[in-house]
Amino acid sequence: MTVSVPHSAWQDVPPSQVRRFSALALAEVPELAAGILRQIRREFPNLALVPDDSGEPMALVGIRRALEHFVRQLTAGPERAPAHPPVFQEFGRGQMLHGRSLDSLQAIYRLGVKLAWRRLAEIGGQTGIPAPAMYELAESGFDYLDGLVAETMRGYAEAVARQTGERLRLQRRLLDLLLTEHHRKDRADALAEHAARLGWPLPSHVAVGVLLRPAREAVAPAVGHGVLLDMECEQPRMIVPDPDAAGRPELLRRATAGWSGAMGPPVPLAEAAKSLRWAGAAVRLMELGQLPSGAVLHCTEHTEALVLLPPAELIEDLARRRLAPLLHCGPTQGRRLAETLLAWLETRGGAPEVAARLGVHPQTVRYRLRQIRELWGDEVDDPDRRFELELVLRARRLRGELPAAPGR
Repeated sequence: MTVSVPHSAWQDVPPSQVRRFSALALAEVPELAAGILRQIRREFPNLALVPDDSGEPMALVGIRRALEHFVRQLTAGPERAPAHPPVFQEFGRGQMLHGRSLDSLQAIYRLGVKLAWRRLAEIGGQTGIPAPAMYELAESGFDYLDGLVAETMRGYAEAVARQTGERLRLQRRLLDLLLTEHHRKDRADALAEHAARLGWPLPSHVAVGVLLRPAREAVAPAVGHGVLLDMECEQPRMIVPDPDAAGRPELLRRATAGWSGAMGPPVPLAEAAKSLRWAGAAVRLMELGQLPSGAVLHCTEHTEALVLLPPAELIEDLARRRLAPLLHCGPTQGRRLAETLLAWLETRGGAPEVAARLGVHPQTVRYRLRQIRELWGDEVDDPDRRFELELVLRARRLRGELPAAPGR
């Protein structure tokens, strides 16, 4: 397939005239580049001049190479794509690494093109280049400027990506150090080093959160720069510094809207792994439907569930032993007796108090309490046995096997 090349006005200029223009322009490149840099520095006095390996300012090298490349395109033919010196990518990288935007750099580029065009127009007049060719040269200059800007933006974007990747690597390493259960002797030094490189002030207390993704492609919650967030895990983790600081809970609530998960209790920095352990336990209960989902809950508000539900085997073994008398009852009677026993253990009251809690007649409670005394005998008078009975019955209520207590 043949690609048609637009006709260039320079094709109508005799080759000898083009060569003369090109030779004069190239001969003036060193002086022209130096003059452009002087003018740029007058208008942009804060421009930093960074030397290259040979000691020359990189800005001067870039201007000189750009002028040479641009002029040589005239003799290369219209079908040849314009070349852009790689030093302009370095300019973009430098702007990003020094925390500056590209706006000032683009203004400098435009000034350079304007100054270069003035001198090239003078040389065009000296060599008799026709006006259409010079107009085309001016248009090419601005196209070339767009290419230089594109190269600079590419360098800027590469530096952003590299710095972002390095920051994520440092952040993951810091998270791993903070959440390691078995501490190495040099852990404190490593923590301080990674935190300093990340610009993360070491707080006195932290809370660790574990999140459940609302969807595989869910966008990371905008938790702010102070919160360490690791989205690489199947269940993202975050470390919140000074979790009780003014305004912090509300900011986190807004940032995690639409997410489910759990925040572990605030702990000293060195004990972050403990907060993670509680948050992980809460998330497992959420996945089992034993804790509410749909938001990021706080473990400190669900202590009873976190204490009683995770060691299911131990609680069930204790329940089998302490609730064995109910095996002699039918399912409905056994459930009513268990409900009454728990209400009695929690109120430590008589039939009227227990009846008010259950919403039944006191006489019904008296009848059930007599049955309980017959089934358990003196065990209900032993403080240790009463405590164990209350534990296993509360665990059953948390699992939904018994009605919730009033006010819950």
